[in-house]
Amino acid sequence: MARKLQAAPKQEDENESLVRVFFRGFFWPIRMIGRGLAWLGHRPPLKQIGHALRWFFRLKPIRFIGTVTGLRFATSSWQELKFVTWPTKREGMRLTSAVIIFAVIFAAIMAGVDYGLDKAFKQILLK
Repeated sequence: MARKLQAAPKQEDENESLVRVFFRGFFWPIRMIGRGLAWLGHRPPLKQIGHALRWFFRLKPIRFIGTVTGLRFATSSWQELKFVTWPTKREGMRLTSAVIIFAVIFAAIMAGVDYGLDKAFKQILLK
């Protein structure tokens, strides 16, 4: 079995951020499980099982049960997600940080207003 030779590390690999290295290492087991399942899915026993399951779930009575129980909604929602244009990783990180910063600022403002109103009502009611 031939193995692929790894290319020499690029210049950008040496300057990789710690966050990127962390997330790459954090999600590594999940990627490996996915690759293993994809590899198994193309092997003879599971391939035939997959075809049998596809045939079974396309039967009209099974589709009716799926429609009644709401599984049809879940599958159509999953199919709809394939059409979504997802942001890039950089855009996602930038937008997530913007939301976190906004939430922290808003929480600080609400805490300040709460503290001020608490002091004001204590002055008014306890006089």
